[in-house]
Amino acid sequence: MAVEAKARESDEAGQTETAFTADDYLRAYEDMLLIRRFEEKAGQLYGMGLIGGFCHLYIGQEAVVVGAQMAMKEGDQVITGYRDHGHMLATGMDPKGVMAELTGRASGYSKGKGGSMHMFSVEKNFYGGHGIVGAQVSLGTGIGFANRYRQNGAVALTYFGDGAANQGQVYESFNMAKLWSIPVIYMIENNKYGMGTSIERASSTTDLSQRGRSFDIPGEQVDGMHVEAVRDAVAKALDHARSGKGPYILEMLTYRYRGHSMSDPAKYRSRDEVNEYRQKRDPIEHVRDILMKDFGVAEDDIKSIDKRVRDEVNTAAEFAQSEPEPDPSELWTDIVR
Repeated sequence: MAVEAKARESDEAGQTETAFTADDYLRAYEDMLLIRRFEEKAGQLYGMGLIGGFCHLYIGQEAVVVGAQMAMKEGDQVITGYRDHGHMLATGMDPKGVMAELTGRASGYSKGKGGSMHMFSVEKNFYGGHGIVGAQVSLGTGIGFANRYRQNGAVALTYFGDGAANQGQVYESFNMAKLWSIPVIYMIENNKYGMGTSIERASSTTDLSQRGRSFDIPGEQVDGMHVEAVRDAVAKALDHARSGKGPYILEMLTYRYRGHSMSDPAKYRSRDEVNEYRQKRDPIEHVRDILMKDFGVAEDDIKSIDKRVRDEVNTAAEFAQSEPEPDPSELWTDIVR
């Protein structure tokens, strides 16, 4: 696919905002589309009774993890909460293994025992998937502390939501991270609702990027629906943390199209609100438009990417349904007694 690479220019003062090339946009498009189609398929399998327990979909928020991953270097780590499938796929984890875990199969990343909320891949530096709200923040700070102790140059990206931003352990972690100059980036995915409660009803201050001010931790809000903005902001934060200056807070302003979980009818928001984001702010459509209008990528080329992604997701779903469930003896493995 021959397309000319060129920089996108900022809307402000005509300055170059990012060195995003056609190849960057193509990569971002395919990675975000993989997450979108994977989550749609997971929703279908849940409805068929093939996925048990909880299942929280990432549809709408794809630009956050894809943009962040584009800025990261080899060795940097990721840890997150229970809306985690997108983070797994962005780190390069195999969709077959992720889907197998969702359906409780032995070939899943946690041998079918973790399900949607508890998957790990040391190989891909992905440390979960955590079901307790905000628990991953202190754990991510610990991963960052290990990086500092080992002097390995790595940074831990610690994701949590606007709901978790009010948890006490978050601020204990902030204090320790700044006190010890820990290389950690706190990625707050603000999708406007903590379960079914809007941020305006749950938080006395809604600019979550400034929650670290009393600890002298810098922070900024980022348009989490634009993959370019995410990549640039994360690259800046990574340089800050990697240079020994300690933690950084990035509040990603994003939106989830589906309910909090598969059991949530999402009646606490209007259809017009959801449609506003779907029709005017969708991160995948944003990149698709740039590829076609600014770089002259043919619609047939876009369709070939779409087909490749659908085939990959369908293969993952078929694989997951055909794999065996774990042997009952697995109940006694990977535990501390």
